[in-house]
Amino acid sequence: MKSSTRVFSLCAAPALVLVLAGCASSGAGSASARPVLYPNATLNRVGDAQGRMEANACMSRAQASGLSPMQTTNEVGRRAGEGAAIAGVASAVGALITGRGGEGMLRAGAAGAAVGGSAGAVSGAFHNDKPNGVYRNFVQRCLSEKGFEVIGWN
Repeated sequence: MKSSTRVFSLCAAPALVLVLAGCASSGAGSASARPVLYPNATLNRVGDAQGRMEANACMSRAQASGLSPMQTTNEVGRRAGEGAAIAGVASAVGALITGRGGEGMLRAGAAGAAVGGSAGAVSGAFHNDKPNGVYRNFVQRCLSEKGFEVIGWN
């Protein structure tokens, strides 16, 4: 592999991770998810616009109480580290088995670690955050006390 191609590959991997992580951050399991209100008597009386305003107020109140919409973990970093360690060791062992000891083994191990770290980071990006159940329960109770019924998150 040419040096310029190798540099491009090493620069493109982090960008790919960010793009894929962005794709995974929408929908019912994302931080941007909003409560879906059932069209009960309260919502029918006040209208959709007022229902959204009440939901926004409850979400702000939950955050003001110290709750976050997502339970963040360090899954991206942990999976990247696991992937790098596993692939690096596997590549170095492979180099030893094929008789490329010394510098060849180190090069194979470093290349394997780079590939494994990238793969682990991509995997971690898709498993990084989970919806915070306490936050959602807070918002749902707040809305319930105002007469609204939450049927889900979207």
